[in-house]
Amino acid sequence: MSENRRAVVTGIGAVTPLGNTAMDTWEAMKAGKNGIGPVTLFDTTGYKAHLAAEVKGFDPTAYMERIETLRTDRYAQLAAAAAEQAADESGIEGTVEPERFAVQFGAGIGGIGTFENEYAKLKDRGPRRVSALFIPMMIANMAAGLIAIRHNCQGSAMPSVTACASGSNAIGEALRMIRHGYADAVITGGAEAAITPSAVAGFANMQALSTAEDPDAASLPFDKRRNGFVIGEGAVALVLEEYGHAKARGARIYGEVCGYGSTCDAHHITAPHPEARGGARAMTDAMAEAGYSGEDLVYINAHGTGTPMNDVVETIAIKKALGEAAGKALVSSTKSMTGHMLGAAGAVEAMACLLALKEGIVPPTINLLEQDEACSLNCVAGRAKEAAITLALSNSLGFGGHNACLAFRKV
Repeated sequence: MSENRRAVVTGIGAVTPLGNTAMDTWEAMKAGKNGIGPVTLFDTTGYKAHLAAEVKGFDPTAYMERIETLRTDRYAQLAAAAAEQAADESGIEGTVEPERFAVQFGAGIGGIGTFENEYAKLKDRGPRRVSALFIPMMIANMAAGLIAIRHNCQGSAMPSVTACASGSNAIGEALRMIRHGYADAVITGGAEAAITPSAVAGFANMQALSTAEDPDAASLPFDKRRNGFVIGEGAVALVLEEYGHAKARGARIYGEVCGYGSTCDAHHITAPHPEARGGARAMTDAMAEAGYSGEDLVYINAHGTGTPMNDVVETIAIKKALGEAAGKALVSSTKSMTGHMLGAAGAVEAMACLLALKEGIVPPTINLLEQDEACSLNCVAGRAKEAAITLALSNSLGFGGHNACLAFRKV
């Protein structure tokens, strides 16, 4: 099978802190709306962190029967909703053989809410009270499995579980499946629902979360005032399709996934390598596959978590990868609006890249008022910016040293 097959995006679905569809999310991004607020999913009394970027007004029964909602974790419900939106918009079902239809879907943690609930039953009421569905609801592959069942995807159905790089790795592996002939279409993306007591306590106690009380002074990528990320939740799904197949059936094409880099720092369980070697190499690999030239006007959707070390190391990676052209590239972190959606982060940021290319509008980093000299990038701050970008890059860096970079172009 030819390795020159191209992968394009023909459908997008989203359930995020900014909106419960892809277009609602994108319009909010362009407007610089902040999806962060006080945690409502549980009582944060006694916690160090009190803010999160929650999905609002999501009704899983709009996508599945009530009995199914009782058998699935919130993360899988969000994934199923985004996947259904993307598949419906794409019109892919019935146009591709089930054996050539695959799933690659990321989750950093999986059903941690289910784990907490069932462990509480075990502790308080004994082992006989633990649900028979505890394990299938909890495991991190179940979003991929559920999507495959619902859309009759009989090709490979795999999760990517690489912490904060999960969504990007899922999309990159979907690209490789199409490029190397293993599938003609793939439902891909990422989901997470980890705004739970144990997850927030764990992240806060390792000093990863922002302790700010003001939502507009909490998620502050590249700002001197940053002191941690704001945890978010949600899901974004893309339908990746072989270009010839999409063109033959007259599908609407958002853009092309044309490059992917995946590396590991092999350095530390949480900290990035201080010289950004892995991050820079992921970027250069993706750029090489995408046919980057010095003539490209590049937009980089940065990992940009707002943690003190991450933003500095990512700045180093961008400068190493782009060299003198780094100062010309437009950079923003949409985590300033969505918070850090963990396993879904790479997917929502891939969506932002595709729509930025399509519309020629770069979403902003909101609340960036005091840019750190150690993060001396060409940041789009405060408001969206019109720009005729020709190449978009999305960076994702995860615990365990995982680095992923995706490259996108218009078709």
